[in-house]
Amino acid sequence: MIDTAKALAAARPSGSRPCVAAIPTTLSAAEMTVVHRRAAGADASLPGVRPAIVANDPALSASQPLAALAASAANALGHAAEGPATTRASPVPALAGREAARLIGEAYARGDDEPDRATLALAALLSGYSIDANGYGLHHVLSQTLARMTAAGHGQANAAMLPHTLHALASRGAPGAGDLVGLATDLARRACATRLRDLGVTEGQLDACADAAHERAELDHTPPRAERDELRALYAAAY
Repeated sequence: MIDTAKALAAARPSGSRPCVAAIPTTLSAAEMTVVHRRAAGADASLPGVRPAIVANDPALSASQPLAALAASAANALGHAAEGPATTRASPVPALAGREAARLIGEAYARGDDEPDRATLALAALLSGYSIDANGYGLHHVLSQTLARMTAAGHGQANAAMLPHTLHALASRGAPGAGDLVGLATDLARRACATRLRDLGVTEGQLDACADAAHERAELDHTPPRAERDELRALYAAAY
């Protein structure tokens, strides 16, 4: 819903854009970013919209049921891991991403099924700041394409792909990406999203997703740019 509000505001001419306020109910950090899909027919040359007012209450932003919360936490971990690896990365947002990743691990280190939800809420906010400043890359291209073209939900797609994309980011020199694979794998398990096939994705859809992902300009943000065969192999690994 936050991205919908951002898209509607962005469709208005710059001088008449309404102020967007956001009260997040997931860990997506959409309230922290200027990136969003555009409304059909909107002028894509106009800049995106970031909410001007954010009321982030942990009792709401970390309120999802356990499986959905873990999937949303995987999305936040993807923000935290990918942001420092992009060509736009700068020191302070990168440090925020690293702290977000640490907090997500801490939130799930209690030894029971119930994480520390307040800690997750703070982690999501920091991860959103990091990805907004540093930009999207390989992981989000793959996950967003799945969410747009298959039955996999946004959080589930992130959870299923992250253990595999972290290896790809690590091979590109992403700071600390390899160290997060264990946490990402645990989040995928908690989210019931260890395999794309279990999320309603068919094997026949993987080729179309790889083709579509390969067209995304954001792949340039995590050099070397992933070729179509690597994207298809990452989908296959998660399938």
